Amino acid sequence: MSTKTFYLHVIASNKIFYSGHCQNLVMPLEDGEKGILPRHEDMVIALSPGEIRLLNENDQWIYGVVGSGFVQIVNNRVTMIVDTAEHPEEINERRAQEARERAQEQLRQGKSIQEHSHFEASLARSLARLRTKEKYHI
Repeated sequence: MSTKTFYLHVIASNKIFYSGHCQNLVMPLEDGEKGILPRHEDMVIALSPGEIRLLNENDQWIYGVVGSGFVQIVNNRVTMIVDTAEHPEEINERRAQEARERAQEQLRQGKSIQEHSHFEASLARSLARLRTKEKYHI
């Protein structure tokens, strides 16, 4: 393995989104974004729904949108485990729009705290999907 890369494994509940060497990873956090470069210090990080960007070993950027999850960085190996991960071309814009509208309506109805948190997460996921789809026009 080159000193200019690290090994990245992005696992969603239904598929492996990416597995291979990577030069750079940018991921969504609650308060912004975090970038990972080779030889990053070991840590575990909570992820928020949003866009990920990774630069593979062939200098190609790969984009996607992920749901909630976490990242573990150990010994120049990064493992990202998320509930969902999609490439922009996999996003069904109509379904994401409908999910956004459902979540917004549920939030307006004033549910329990647990239900409110669930619908906020649904809204965040749908907004991240729509932003990513629109950004890359695929």
